[in-house]
Amino acid sequence: MSRPSVFGSPLFLGFDHLEQMLDRVAKNADGYPPYNIEQTGDNRLRITLAVAGFAMEDLQITQEDNQLVIRGRQKDDSDGRIFLHRGIAARQFQRAFVLAEGIDVEGAWLDNGLLHVDLRRPQPEVRVKTIPIGGATANGSGISPGPKVNGSARPIVEGRVTRG
Repeated sequence: MSRPSVFGSPLFLGFDHLEQMLDRVAKNADGYPPYNIEQTGDNRLRITLAVAGFAMEDLQITQEDNQLVIRGRQKDDSDGRIFLHRGIAARQFQRAFVLAEGIDVEGAWLDNGLLHVDLRRPQPEVRVKTIPIGGATANGSGISPGPKVNGSARPIVEGRVTRG
């Protein structure tokens, strides 16, 4: 049974990417490995994952579009060993974080079983755009004259030059 679309209303046009992100987050609801997200500065974040038992070569960090994906895969080192109890599982994981537009991954390091990933959110540029206001046309229709065809202006209607 499929769930109803959050953005199924015809008033929400172009929000399908948000719904896809929500689906990705729901699939990533497994609690392993545990993690923290902390603010380390005005525009800086740090993700810390508890990856005890994983070496640097067992971990992979990739950025796929706006998604930060951290994967861990341990090698099976139980050859010749006899476990009376095995409570530390060599389990693989994949943890994904959806990043906002413009977030940069600055670096990552492994320290005492904790994987740290630093992120930076750049300051948004203030952009001011002046929109010219056109006056009414001679015929009073409010339709802006389009490109000149054979020396005379033709009005543009719905992005097309009308033939006169």
